[in-house]
Order: sequence, then structure tokens, then C-alpha cells
Amino acid sequence: MRVLIDTTFALRGPSGTGVYLARLIDALQPLGVEVVEAQNTARRAPAGGGWRSALNAGTDAWWTTVALPARAAAVQADVIHHPLPAYAPRTRTPQVVTVHDLAFERVPECFDPAFRRWASITHRTAARHADAVVAVSHTTAMDVRARWGVPEERIVVARHGPGQEVDASRPRGGASHLLYIGDDEPRKNLGLLLAAHRLLRADVLTAAGTDAETAADRNAAPPLVLAGTARPPVGHPRANDGIHVVDRPEPETLAALLNDAIALVLPSLHEGFGLTAVEAMAAGVPVIAARSPGLTETCGDAALYVDPYDPQDLAATIRRVTSDRALRADLTERGRRQAAELSWVRAARAHVRAYNLAADG
Repeated sequence: MRVLIDTTFALRGPSGTGVYLARLIDALQPLGVEVVEAQNTARRAPAGGGWRSALNAGTDAWWTTVALPARAAAVQADVIHHPLPAYAPRTRTPQVVTVHDLAFERVPECFDPAFRRWASITHRTAARHADAVVAVSHTTAMDVRARWGVPEERIVVARHGPGQEVDASRPRGGASHLLYIGDDEPRKNLGLLLAAHRLLRADVLTAAGTDAETAADRNAAPPLVLAGTARPPVGHPRANDGIHVVDRPEPETLAALLNDAIALVLPSLHEGFGLTAVEAMAAGVPVIAARSPGLTETCGDAALYVDPYDPQDLAATIRRVTSDRALRADLTERGRRQAAELSWVRAARAHVRAYNLAADG
């Protein structure tokens, strides 16, 4: 089978979609799938509104209406795969779309109203017209059925594996910091983590009589590392308040940050799937996550869950993990078992089922 995959979004640099594409393509080829990649190099980075966004919308329309179908015909593709919801109206080639989440509908307050309306219409239309839909979790599959009316028989659930290869046999490091991986878009709820960290720092300084050195020795308020594109708000003290930013870390740097992490903290209000959680669990890193369906599905009983609106709850949970070595060891063991159930080989096999479903009509 020859599948044309639109890899345009991989041009934007490191992202969850980019990781998904890279890992999926690697896993598909041993299964006998001939992957042809197509990229819209005229597409600019997201502009956040205004005329640049209108230009991007025009470029996207040209790509899906004209260029992508022409490319599919030229290579005689059996299936077109859109890794984000999109639809090419002028092609007879069967189409598959991947839906990662419906966050813009589940937590609409976290999105610009214009984008929310556009995404709800275009993504729903793409999913309804596709010959098969890949959902990255049962949570997302349920949303696609209930909110968009896509029949269950056209949906295939394909859960991700870890974002990158992890050496599970590698000894864990000194557990020196808390780790957050990602950006600071509103639904990621970074403010909850920053507020909880401030509470921890305040408690330690009070207990130590404002002696910062003694507070550090108590290890009750470990440094917080923000890895990716997240930034504290303007005016936040950052390093003076125990916060360190590692901008877009390379895989080797990220692996080292995971190896030395006390815990990965995921405060998101909504996720379709917890890709970074799987990576942390595979590396033996305890996970603290906000209680939301996508994250509880991904992590099962291998994580500690907190109220996504309560910084006191998150701070108290971090204290437990920081101070209880036995708890960390238990979470490590549970996490590795949970992560072992998820792999890109299994994800690729599920995608092949979706491709066959689309091709068979």
C-alpha cells in the first residue's frame, strides 16, 4: 500500500505533531507501507490572527484543493493521510484524518473565539467527510462520535508510543528538579504549576526562617525546569524563584532532564493523549497530572492526579512525591508497566487498519 502523508506541520519545528509524524513514519515502513511525504513549503508559521492568518488560510486551501490531490495522483497513492483534520475535496483518493483532541470545544475559554469557530467547523467537516478517522485515544474517539457525529465504524483508535526512544535500563539520576515539557498556551494551565511552586517556596522559606540555603537543603521546593517553549509571565522572577527555562531542548538534553527529574508535572486542562507522560513513564519518571479524561486514560493508575484548578492540591501532591522515596519508587514501577502497553509499532498497525478501512470504501 502506498500512502501519501501530508508532513507540512513537521516544518514548524519540534512539536507533538512533528514527533507523531516522525515516529509513525518510521514504524509504518516495516509493515509494508510505502510512505510518500508531501509538504506545503509555502505555508508560513501560525500568525495569531490578522492578514497573515488569512494568507495562511488561502495557502492551506490551495494546498488541499489543488496541490495535494495532484501529488496524490502523480504518485498513484492508495490513501491520503492528513495528520491534522483537513480534507481535499477534489480527489477520488480515499482520505484518512487524525484527530488529536477537541480541546477547542472541551475548554473553549482557552481559545480565541475566531479560531474556535473556525476549528469547530473545518475540523468537524474534515472528520465527517474522511473515509476513516484515526483517534489518538478512546477519549478523543468518544468526543468525535458524540460531538461530530462520526460513526463508530469509521473510527480507529491508535494510541501513541513514547515521544522518543528511551533507555529504560539507564539508572535514574539524582532526582533534582520538577519538570514541565511543552508550551504555555492557556489550556496547558502552566499558571497552576507556577502558583503551586510559589506556595512550596513560600512554605519552605517560612519554615527555614527565610534562610534560602537551609530551605534548599530541605529539598521540599525543588527547582522547576520548563522545557520547550513555555515561559513564565513577564516580570516573573524565574531563576531567583527556582525556575529555569530550557528552550526547545534537543533529544539528548531532554533525556538528561527526564533522567534527573523528581517528577513530570502535567497541569493541562485537557489533552487528547499525554505524549510527554508516556515518555516520562517509560523513563521511570513519576508523573503528576491534572485529572482529565485524556490523561487518566493514558496514565491509568501510574500517576498521581490533582484538581486542575487547585494550586494547593498540586503543591501538596508535589510535597508527597518529593518527600516519599517509596512512593516515587512505586510510581516508577507502575509507570514503566503502563508505558510498556504503548508503542509506535502498535500505533502503526492501527493506522494500517485505518488505511485499509478507507481504501476498501
